[in-house]
Amino acid sequence: MKLATAAQMKELDRVAIEEKKISSVELMERAAKGVAQAALELLPKRPGTCRAAVFCGSGNNGGDGIAAARLLFLAGVSVWVFLVGNYEKMTPDAMEECRRLSECGVRLECFDPQSTSQQSWTMACQVLIDALFGVGLSREIDPMSRYGAAVALMNRGRGAVVAADIASGVAADTGKVLGCAVKADRTVTFTMAKIGQFVGDGALYSGEVQVWDIGIPRDLVQEKIPGMVSTADTQYASTVLPRRAADGHKGTFGKVLVAGGSVGYTGAPYLTASAAVHSGCGLVYLGVPAAIWAVEAAKCVSAMPFPLPETGGKLCSAAVEPIMEKLSGCDVLALGPGLGRSDETTRLVLDVLERTEKPVVVDADGINALEGHIDSLDARRGRVTILTPHDGEFARVGGDLSGGDRVEAARRFAVVHGCVLVLKGHRTLIATPAGTVLVNTTGSSGLAKGGSGDVLTGLIASLLAQGCTAVRAAVLGVWLHGRAGDLAAERLTPYAMTPEDVIAELPGVFQEL
Repeated sequence: MKLATAAQMKELDRVAIEEKKISSVELMERAAKGVAQAALELLPKRPGTCRAAVFCGSGNNGGDGIAAARLLFLAGVSVWVFLVGNYEKMTPDAMEECRRLSECGVRLECFDPQSTSQQSWTMACQVLIDALFGVGLSREIDPMSRYGAAVALMNRGRGAVVAADIASGVAADTGKVLGCAVKADRTVTFTMAKIGQFVGDGALYSGEVQVWDIGIPRDLVQEKIPGMVSTADTQYASTVLPRRAADGHKGTFGKVLVAGGSVGYTGAPYLTASAAVHSGCGLVYLGVPAAIWAVEAAKCVSAMPFPLPETGGKLCSAAVEPIMEKLSGCDVLALGPGLGRSDETTRLVLDVLERTEKPVVVDADGINALEGHIDSLDARRGRVTILTPHDGEFARVGGDLSGGDRVEAARRFAVVHGCVLVLKGHRTLIATPAGTVLVNTTGSSGLAKGGSGDVLTGLIASLLAQGCTAVRAAVLGVWLHGRAGDLAAERLTPYAMTPEDVIAELPGVFQEL
């Protein structure tokens, strides 16, 4: 699903109204119908016994709320409509909706944070509608202002909260909370979903996001919204999942070499290799320091571990040649899980990245080895390199998240350095050298455990070896990882699940697809 920015939506609305001559009030009426319908779905089955409170700003988002209030009233819901903005600043369309509401005998009342009657009504409502601000909000909401008081009252209410277009206080482009924000149970967003509803805190404040068509022509949407940012969902995953040839053999489905591990970090390379085995890869080799080879050999049944030269329990530069030799017969290298940090491991990583033409998935200390050596990544432009950092690792290799815009930071890094970037975290981002970004929609807090990233690395490497493009392997790997994590959390709870449980749920995910 393509995601839009606030500027793109503003331009789309302008063209629809000014060039396509679609009535702005008609667009507002259609938007209100979606909001009202969502509210009715969340109300008990007998609307005549239900109450709703609608909080409106002075702009067109407030007009959407006023129109939705009228539709709820006509459906038999008792409605109290609060204007949190100023009458003098209401837009012409919002004023027209105010007139229509008045004709129905419903009055728009100024919101008073000190009013006990307004507070009591709101707390007794089964549904609350947030129509304070639309996607154009750029300034912070002062928690001590009337707007801040309205936000706090909605968040305290026991009723379900429906946000019109976007939860007020959420930045449409970044998901950042601007001062304070409404925490919606459902967001009815118009024409297209917005980036901020799927990333950052916005993903937590938006609730269920429902896209509502307000009648802007689809060809116009396609023209104005190029789709540089989109979501990765079940449909995407099922489309790009490699199909297995009925007459295939183990060589058909790719060969992965995992290089990593160190004394004290024997689990990481094992999890990477195990994830590759359990996601369809034909052959998986595991190169580890000789000091831990026996441990890995005891763990592995399907993957094939072999010892490599080491110093102090970590791989050393003497391991480069045997890695290159083994890699010559493989399709993909997964480099870094459990590698550890030392001058020797740094030299190993840099040498391997320089010498191999094969696709490489770089994780953990493989990424850390690039700190101060980002030119080694730049030199691989034109070759497939996938980096899978968390925020700390991203910062070490020059990623800049200080502006609070994860999407733009990921996109810029991938374009500048010519790699596919998997920026891990809540709603993991996959950024491409072409400047596109995909937002993953699976996963939960149960994945926030050591070893989860190692599983992800194995999945991506396996999919690459099976013939996926770099972008598809990264996106599908992240989606599979998150979905398997969701199933593990459902079965075991996010508290008790482990990375091995994520691998154990992969069969169920493949069955779903």
